[in-house]
Amino acid sequence: MTDQPFAPLHLGQPSSLPASPEAAVLDYVPSPRPDALFLVRFAVPEFTSLCPVTGQPDFAHLVIDYAPGATIVESKSLKLFLGAFRNHAGFHEDVTVGIGQRLFAEMAPRWLRIGGYWYPRGGIPIDVFWQSGAPPEGLWVPDQGVSGYRGRG
Repeated sequence: MTDQPFAPLHLGQPSSLPASPEAAVLDYVPSPRPDALFLVRFAVPEFTSLCPVTGQPDFAHLVIDYAPGATIVESKSLKLFLGAFRNHAGFHEDVTVGIGQRLFAEMAPRWLRIGGYWYPRGGIPIDVFWQSGAPPEGLWVPDQGVSGYRGRG
């Protein structure tokens, strides 16, 4: 982290959807409370990507929880990154874990987890979970609040 002021790439600027998740640039800003232990949650109830076999759309409800270190992810850049998956083909497991690992590697939070609650295709819902390790002691980690798939029941 430098002492230079943050110059956002996306915030307050016109931005186009990146061509791919790899081409997306995520902005990170200094944490407003770098010494405090707290949890940030992003709920993404309308996430889409493509099936790598059929090319058909897959839909998920993602929940990303993290305990910031020195930085936080800027939400517009996160939205553009996640939106880039609309034309990206990947299995549920690869997409979910890949998002979590990229955020963890770039942002270097104290802890991060992602839950990918994928809607059924072929009659089977697939839920994928990844976390960077055990949550820090004293961190309040609420349930992600996404019910298991129940169909019409």
